[in-house]
Amino acid sequence: MITFKPFKAVMPKPELAKDIAALPYDVFNREEAKKETITNSCSFLRIDRAETNFNDEIDIYSNEVYLKASSLLNEWLETEMLIEDSKKAYYLYELGTQTHTQTGFVGLTAVKDLVNGSIKDHEKTRADKLADRIKHIDVCNAHTGPILMFYQDNQILDNLILKIKQLSNPIIDFKSDDTIQHRIFRIVDPNHSEIIATEFEKINALYIADGHHRASAAKSIALTRNNELNDLTKPENLFLSVVFPANQLKIMDYNRVIKDLNGLSGIEFLDLIQSEFDIIQTSIEKIKPEIKGQFSMYYNNLWYLLNYKYRDLLLNSPIDLLDVSIIQNKLLCPILGIQNPATDSRIDFIGGIKGLEALEKRVNEDCIVAFALVATSIEELIDISDGGQLMPPKSTWFEPKLRSGLFIHLIK
Repeated sequence: MITFKPFKAVMPKPELAKDIAALPYDVFNREEAKKETITNSCSFLRIDRAETNFNDEIDIYSNEVYLKASSLLNEWLETEMLIEDSKKAYYLYELGTQTHTQTGFVGLTAVKDLVNGSIKDHEKTRADKLADRIKHIDVCNAHTGPILMFYQDNQILDNLILKIKQLSNPIIDFKSDDTIQHRIFRIVDPNHSEIIATEFEKINALYIADGHHRASAAKSIALTRNNELNDLTKPENLFLSVVFPANQLKIMDYNRVIKDLNGLSGIEFLDLIQSEFDIIQTSIEKIKPEIKGQFSMYYNNLWYLLNYKYRDLLLNSPIDLLDVSIIQNKLLCPILGIQNPATDSRIDFIGGIKGLEALEKRVNEDCIVAFALVATSIEELIDISDGGQLMPPKSTWFEPKLRSGLFIHLIK
């Protein structure tokens, strides 16, 4: 049974929504985030990544940074750049491109469901990133970024999404610079709200797709501030979520670039790869892998298509069978010495939305080799989560991305 509550959302003034809405804080490195806020002084990154308000010498985890985030949030509320809704409500958030549309319910999920396992995660969190979000929530007294989750097979909720969009006009409607259409609907019919609450109570599990650090941070804040997680009158016991039908979500590949060959010569590197992988194709043109167990590699101005030789031996281990596990366990760790991809500075990750040309660009600039993977599937994610296991870091890239700043949950 899932708790899903309406809330008084803090949202941008509609005419400012496009300027305020920002991609999630962790999509950007420091330089990229600073550039965004210089270009657009209304970007929510000024709050989510408040170090952008300072020169580059300041420690991004200093108290001054978090206090600036809090003061800016209060300032934007006072000047009504951001406005708190007058009544509690559920909302719909639709993101659409020319070829894909997904619509999710916006509301508050319960920390108790995260603790008891009804809300399932699938990725490990990094201690430094988790500490950052805990402090950001604590100082701002707000959840400023939603957690993206999904549910399986609920035709009543799926039909309700269609009905609400047919009967309602969006309260916010804009196209972001990356050509994604964002539409927000306030759900005002009490009968529709009752259906939402009732149907979520029937759902056995929600799955976190994106936002693991924000979810873990919300749990930490709730546990620190009180020991009564079942008391849903305490705002810190609920956290901001957008919940989609599983069949609407789109996972893209999440690729790897490496900065050196771990002391190997080029010949040694290729020889070691062929002990575990067959090289089935080479080309100066880009190669995109299409089959599980196959990977493309860009090295020395040449693309290689690699096929892992021993995949059949992994069929009884869902974690080891993942392509992200194969590339880590059979190549990145034993050959290139990447012991912990979550913390090793020699590896970086590039979302598939940027294309294979982004891999070529990084290899030509500051890396030596790149690997492209087949995307993890929703079915794999569910199997791993239901088994109580965690995927390797950077296993999934969901697209399109939710925008931060469109919904805020105050926990004062």
